[in-house]
Amino acid sequence: VLVIERDLTEPDRIVGELLQPGGYLKLIELGLQDCVEEIDAQRVFGYALFKDGKRTLLSYPLENFHSDVAGRSFHNGRFIQRMRKKAASLPNVRLEQGTVTSLLEKEGTIKGVQYKNKDGELQTAYAPLTIVCDGCFSNLRRTLCNPKVDVPSCFVGLVLENCDLPFANHGHVILGDPSPILFYPISSTEVRCLVDVPGQKVPSISNGEMATYLKTAVAPQLPPELYDSFVAAVEKGNIRTMPNRSMP
Repeated sequence: VLVIERDLTEPDRIVGELLQPGGYLKLIELGLQDCVEEIDAQRVFGYALFKDGKRTLLSYPLENFHSDVAGRSFHNGRFIQRMRKKAASLPNVRLEQGTVTSLLEKEGTIKGVQYKNKDGELQTAYAPLTIVCDGCFSNLRRTLCNPKVDVPSCFVGLVLENCDLPFANHGHVILGDPSPILFYPISSTEVRCLVDVPGQKVPSISNGEMATYLKTAVAPQLPPELYDSFVAAVEKGNIRTMPNRSMP
């Protein structure tokens, strides 16, 4: 198996950080459950919902499972690196950094890929089976389907430090106006906040519009326990955005 990855350094992303219990069960089935170990991952047992000053807890129905089965939340990049390391440790797998430029097709069948290696040289690799794991920024999707991509909103991401969530080991969903705000732990000292901002155009981070929007429109809707940490995170800066895409 040849795995071609565009970049083998640790990714730094604000999405793909909360694995549901079903995802953890799938890791066990694949023998990959140790990929959430040694990365300061946090166990997740369900969700807390907040709306109009009221709150309620929705727990995952885990009664019939082994005590180890729960959701896990973590730094996405740490999890990816553990999975890459696990894959690379297998005798029949080779991991290579390169950018796939096109699929090689012959008489309607994909025979392999053309890619640039990390030195920029064009290479070809042939295989009886080619699997395209294309993320939302893929340049291969349009060769496989007619991708009608819709961007309904953007996530604006912050990290709150040393913040105590109202319900430990739970995802928090604030059903705010105009759309949800999420909080969940990604390590023992950090809480990820994702603010859903509808539409494709978000307030500018560089000229300060985003910080103003977060402090005036979002912060007042938060549970009081989270308000100070949220404002501190906004003032610290490091605000990131990620478009939410709906695609075939």
